[in-house]
Amino acid sequence: MSPLVLVCFALISYAVAAILSYQGRKHEQESLRLAGVISAFGGLFGIIAGVSTIVSGFDTADATAAIGHWFSMDMLSALMVVVISVVTMAASVYSINYLEEYYGKGGWKVNILFNIFAAAMTALVVSANVMVFIVFMEIISLASWLIVTSDGSAKSKKAGLQYFIADHAASFLVVVAFMIVASHANSYQFSAIMHNPVTGTTASLVFLLALVGFGIKAAGIGLHGWLPKAYPIAPSYCSTLISCVMVKIGIYGILKFAILFLGATQLWWGFLVLIFGAVSSVLGVMYALAEHDIKRLLAYHTIENIGIILIGVGVSMIGIASHHPVLALLGLLGGLYHLLNHAVFKGLLCLGSGSIVFRMHTKDMDDMGGLAKTMPKTAAAFLIGTLAICALPPLNGFVSEWFIYQSLFSMGKVGTVANLVFGPFGMVMLAFTGALACMCFVKVYGICFTGAPKTERAANTREVGPAMITATTSLAILCIVLGVCAPWIAPYFSSIASSMLNMAPLTVAHGLTVYPAVADQAILSTPVIAIALALLTLVPAALLYTFRQRRLPRRHQGDPWACGYQYEQRMTVSAVSITRPMRNMFGFIYNNRQASLTERFVLPHLSEGGENPTLDSRKVCRFCVIAVVVVVLFVPLISGVSF
Repeated sequence: MSPLVLVCFALISYAVAAILSYQGRKHEQESLRLAGVISAFGGLFGIIAGVSTIVSGFDTADATAAIGHWFSMDMLSALMVVVISVVTMAASVYSINYLEEYYGKGGWKVNILFNIFAAAMTALVVSANVMVFIVFMEIISLASWLIVTSDGSAKSKKAGLQYFIADHAASFLVVVAFMIVASHANSYQFSAIMHNPVTGTTASLVFLLALVGFGIKAAGIGLHGWLPKAYPIAPSYCSTLISCVMVKIGIYGILKFAILFLGATQLWWGFLVLIFGAVSSVLGVMYALAEHDIKRLLAYHTIENIGIILIGVGVSMIGIASHHPVLALLGLLGGLYHLLNHAVFKGLLCLGSGSIVFRMHTKDMDDMGGLAKTMPKTAAAFLIGTLAICALPPLNGFVSEWFIYQSLFSMGKVGTVANLVFGPFGMVMLAFTGALACMCFVKVYGICFTGAPKTERAANTREVGPAMITATTSLAILCIVLGVCAPWIAPYFSSIASSMLNMAPLTVAHGLTVYPAVADQAILSTPVIAIALALLTLVPAALLYTFRQRRLPRRHQGDPWACGYQYEQRMTVSAVSITRPMRNMFGFIYNNRQASLTERFVLPHLSEGGENPTLDSRKVCRFCVIAVVVVVLFVPLISGVSF
């Protein structure tokens, strides 16, 4: 069966789930649970379609004549379908229990938007035509905007409008870039654009338009203002798609333009992407450290990991421009591997934090504590996610970052003086990012799950429902599989990268080991690491089991030691106290986090005056209509390009 047929089955499943949510709005419990199951099957169809394409190396471009040249699925599209479908499937299962809180509160509306959102992203990444891409890009924007504003509060409307404005500014830049390349090729077909690329100054202009436009959608640093405001407000299973999947559309667009459409011909393009990624990774994790709102913290970690992916993409572009194919493949392999890994471990953390908020009804970590006792299954899955995002072996985050490190090592050994400078620069920034990420998630896990409960609500929490546990546990298992099984998985990423670069796949694995094309540089065996770590834990586990009956009663006697002073509850470690040294040391960074350009220059013109300004619905509707008309209709129609 053609993978595109399976993608059609996935889209049909999402459509059926949306229709069922609407038709059963008067009986939400039954309809939303069934819709969640059907959506999960849609994700399963997408996973099968993407994996079968990657494993077989089948390119559906030759089959597009049967459906009018609107859709095709190459190796990159197949990977994106897998990324979208994995997270959508987990979020759909999660929604079966999660939406219980939305019964009678418009949960059916949220679920309709969720399915439209997932379907539009799936359709976008298999688009083979500029116009189809733009239409689905707009559907994604509208669906995600309505999700953010779904609770109807003034805060959500303001955050949603800021996102809407930023996203449509990005869409405008993307559409202009598309029109330039389509006009040059005299066709809206991606295949024609790839065979007739623009060159010279025009190519650089298109690259910059695409980088800024898709950089906003990917929430790169400096272009990220919408994400920390929009993500925490949306329902958790929907916001998981925003933070783990939608931002990847930005990465997909950068790859599409920089490598496939323009060929990454200019060396400075790669250095720009590398620097942009490095700065995004470091500042993203630094901003996350300062947060005590668990969902805003995770939003900033999305910025961090988008930066890590862009480091790999930048190295690959440098390798292409400098005619070092091994370097190009290693960077792209690491970036693509991390693209999938981030979706998995960040999806786990987003759903895990959603479980915490579901029970606690607060996002403030200082109101939590001791949740590992009352929510042990969620705590165990969340711990695996924290280890993965900190890139600790043998989990998936470690493997993909290891490949990016190896590409940076390779970059420092070949090419120009700039390579010798920016290779070590990338390594230092990536190492700094990893150290800060560890510090941040020690804070998150320690404050939320360990110690004594800080509030009565935390003490009285209980474990979430089986569907929510199943979703987080499945992603936790996948984090382990993508890491431990890297010797068998990495070659497929090598095939994806080589197909994008039009070169033969390089051997990056042998037996139980992976290596960066040349085994003399480095070698890694995650299965051996996993076995060694498992054996090393046997001794302390045995000691704990032997002495637990004697030590446990003593651990619960008296107050904690407080350096000779009388212990008080306020002495409990807080999220703010852990990061205070960092805030003092880097005050010039934290103190200069000003309001975004949208907040300063656009929102005042869409609000009614007063001490507590509110959005003027007429101005907002007028702005939305104009934005949609300009992006979807006006720019494409004036291009004069034939279909």
